[in-house]
Amino acid sequence: MSPKQLDRITIEAGKCGGRACIREYRIRVADILGLLGAGASHAEILEDFPFLEEEDILATLEYATIQADHSILIAA
Repeated sequence: MSPKQLDRITIEAGKCGGRACIREYRIRVADILGLLGAGASHAEILEDFPFLEEEDILATLEYATIQADHSILIAA
């Protein structure tokens, strides 16, 4: 994935509580992930949200992957 695709994910302090959104719209990354987790297809999401593009969904998945893969520090 190119860094350009991750530019589709935006975070603004005054929008959606500062949570990650898609291209400055008021639809959160978590909303799209929730739809995918509930079994919605990409086509269904794009039909329900016509302002979104396939690349937005792919960027959402990549962003979630990066967020899930963080280091865990254990005190010795």
